[in-house]
Amino acid sequence: MILKFSPVKIPDSVSKEEWFNWKWQLRNSLKTKEDYKKYFLLSETEEKSFINTPFAIQSTPYYAQMAYSHNTLKKIILPDMKENRKGLQALKDPLGEENHSPSKHLIHRYPDRVVFLITDLCPIYCRYCTRKRFTAKDKSIIHKKEYEKALEYIRKNPGIREVILSGGDPLTLADSLLEKILQDLRAIKNIEIIRIGSRMPAVCPMRFSKDFTNILKKYHPVFIMSHFNHPAEITKEAASALTLLADQGIPVYNQMVLINSVNNHPAIVQALSRRLLFLRARPYYMFQCDPSLGTDHLRTSIKNSKWIQKNLWGVLSGLAVPRLAVDLPGGGGKVEIVPDSCMEITPQFHKFKGWDGKVAAYMEPNKDGTPSDINVYLQEWQALSQQHYGKTNTASD
Repeated sequence: MILKFSPVKIPDSVSKEEWFNWKWQLRNSLKTKEDYKKYFLLSETEEKSFINTPFAIQSTPYYAQMAYSHNTLKKIILPDMKENRKGLQALKDPLGEENHSPSKHLIHRYPDRVVFLITDLCPIYCRYCTRKRFTAKDKSIIHKKEYEKALEYIRKNPGIREVILSGGDPLTLADSLLEKILQDLRAIKNIEIIRIGSRMPAVCPMRFSKDFTNILKKYHPVFIMSHFNHPAEITKEAASALTLLADQGIPVYNQMVLINSVNNHPAIVQALSRRLLFLRARPYYMFQCDPSLGTDHLRTSIKNSKWIQKNLWGVLSGLAVPRLAVDLPGGGGKVEIVPDSCMEITPQFHKFKGWDGKVAAYMEPNKDGTPSDINVYLQEWQALSQQHYGKTNTASD
């Protein structure tokens, strides 16, 4: 079957020129109950949810129109009265980011990379957002003083080799400003990789033009970390954006979040993954929803998530299977969950059961050797491992 992608219907009141202008999309974002009533027939309960909601509300017209056509997506953008409940594990900072922040706009959780929060603005405010403590507070980009402070920190820590631009959504910034940031980062000698985490490919794909991708291309290697959650978000417009990025040599890795009653079924995950892969975007992570404030009704159980993963394993191409992970509450970092296939371990062998039920043993070799050219790479590895562990790891456990 050749996968096909449908366009989002343009409202009669909007011209085609306006609709495909990403700045028009942001300027005309839905922010009030009255705005949403132009796109949705709201129930009485849904109307009440706009009163005293604790979190920012916003959606691009494009995404609202998509959600109108695909009702499931409403849960991502419409406020819910359940958001006011205390919850089982309602955390203001679920990933403990503030404990790893040398400054307000930097998160240094892992030794070789930092997250750089360059704006608190988003094109839409997803109801499951993990960073509600930060987004839509100042409604601005990073101030110059904080920006320079963050750059100086990155310069003074040569072990940092990767910067992940996040927020908020970095692609809400104008081309010229974003290029200035990319230029400044590329001027730092220790930076090898730049990632840009963005929901724009899914919620405002008209952001991506040849001129804009040419800017990204100048600062290779730049990776786009997209955030598609549902196959209905892969529209003709989104497909065009992903194709343009791939044609320009800009890798796209997708990070989805499992959302209760939205995408928590293997049929939906495989449909999203196949469409992404077809468009040359790599399904990367499938995350448990973080226990941020007001998200209990949106979170899925790990049991449910493992069931999804088990059903994908072996049935779907390995390229299309995202890694299931939990970002540990409190700041413990990502923990991957993999199918439990090991049945027995002895000093002589490991016995496994494959995805199709076949059982086989892998016999252990007599001795593990050391690569003859280890000294070529050992200094590089020691610099990284010492920074993280305070010691040198030269052998496997």
